[in-house]
Amino acid sequence: MEEKKNILTYAGLKKLEDELHDLKVVKRKEVAGKIKEAREQGDLSENAEYDAAKDEQRDIEARIEEIEKILKNAEVVVEDEVDYTTISVGCKVTVHDMEYDEDMQFQIVGSTEANSLQGKISNESPVGKALIGAKQGQIVDVELPAGIMQYEVLNIERNI
Repeated sequence: MEEKKNILTYAGLKKLEDELHDLKVVKRKEVAGKIKEAREQGDLSENAEYDAAKDEQRDIEARIEEIEKILKNAEVVVEDEVDYTTISVGCKVTVHDMEYDEDMQFQIVGSTEANSLQGKISNESPVGKALIGAKQGQIVDVELPAGIMQYEVLNIERNI
């Protein structure tokens, strides 16, 4: 089975690469130091510091593995090649919610970068899927568990 491509913006790629570098260069050394200190305290069977450091080491290694897997299957959206007449990954979009009569702004990103608190929605989410390919002025129906929402696309712009 072929692994799913992880669509990333250049900023998302850079962020993951920086995190990976920090985990490998800084965090691994820190946790190795903590484990060494805890070992020097003697009996490991009842050593909470040792157990905590080993747990932290396991978490760091799991995150390193996860990031490497994401990067291995990464497909970076070249923002200079994005067509801003239609919505695609890498675009910042302003839409008007027809039901609640309010404007909202989203950045369409790959699923690994999605963060609703920062207004970054996945191209795989119901809203993201519905918006992909839409043009300015178009009204888009989004199927949600609560029912169908309608958004009018007000603006499509490059994410700067």
